Amino acid sequence: MPNPRIILHVDMDYFFAQCEEREHPELKGKPVVICVYSGRGGDSGAVSTSNYEARRLGVKAGIPISRAKKLAPEAVFLSVKMELYRSISDEVMETLRGYCDVLEKESVDEAFCEITGKVSDLEEAKLLAVKIKEEIKQKIGLTCSIGVAPNKLVAKIASDFQKPDGLTLVNPEEVTQFMAPLKIADLTGVGKKTGERLNELGVKTIGELSEMPAEELIREFGKAKGAWLKQASQGMDYSEVEEREGTEQIGRITTLKQDTGELNTIRTAINQLSEDVYRKLEARKLGFKSITFVAISTDFKIRTKTHTLSAPAKDLETIRNTGFELARAFLAEHLVLLRRVGVRVSNLIEEKGQKTLGEF
Repeated sequence: MPNPRIILHVDMDYFFAQCEEREHPELKGKPVVICVYSGRGGDSGAVSTSNYEARRLGVKAGIPISRAKKLAPEAVFLSVKMELYRSISDEVMETLRGYCDVLEKESVDEAFCEITGKVSDLEEAKLLAVKIKEEIKQKIGLTCSIGVAPNKLVAKIASDFQKPDGLTLVNPEEVTQFMAPLKIADLTGVGKKTGERLNELGVKTIGELSEMPAEELIREFGKAKGAWLKQASQGMDYSEVEEREGTEQIGRITTLKQDTGELNTIRTAINQLSEDVYRKLEARKLGFKSITFVAISTDFKIRTKTHTLSAPAKDLETIRNTGFELARAFLAEHLVLLRRVGVRVSNLIEEKGQKTLGEF
């Protein structure tokens, strides 16, 4: 029999809010709410995410901002800054790539890591997971939770089991025992309507779901979904960890020594950032078609300027020179002082076969 697969699911803790805490240490310990404002003025819009201090006050993702402010009037309310979160996400994903055979970026703050070929057993996998957590914390300043399991489904459930800053290892022989007491809502892939219908049928836990006859599930939910529910409730998942197209970019962002609108100072930062990005491209034998300059001004507004090349490139000079020209054009258009700047390449190309990996 072949050795069982070993999969990690890495889930960054309250990612958007944690990024804000990293950028603004004075927020640590305070309730922080990240909002998507509708643009209609006032408190129109919804909560994107919040830190654990805000969650304890009842603030959850998806509720109206106006309701969140009533629940937690003392909280700090901030608007989503996707460029900042993406740049930090890039750092996390590049760190993870150094540990796994294949990385599947599930979202800006989650990824699956195939490590079957990197470790000999689950104990070694646990040590690797500890090392990943420590490096992300030391290098990037954030905590994450990791699930270690024989497949993607169980690894994802495990990563959510001891949040925040958790590490949960599930041996193959312990899968059904681990999953049985969990709520139906904890089974990844079960939506609200399916969960409600199962509850109506008297099924409250994954263990109870696993005991339902497959025929009954198929009759209730259809052949494909019914069969999947039966299989998933028993912790069975054969899906591969695969690089996803359309989620790939490589970028770096840095805080300037002082707020400035001086082009030469910004050029020095761009040169260093470009070298960092180039090294990552070279290590993975990738080219690119798009270059983006990221500017974060002293009022914390994030703006970008992008140029797409007519043909793929893979050299440092193109990144550096294009980044500088984009910065020059940006400063000509915006009379602002910059606090942070970044350089990003996207629309990535594999050198072998010229396969496009996609643009974030």
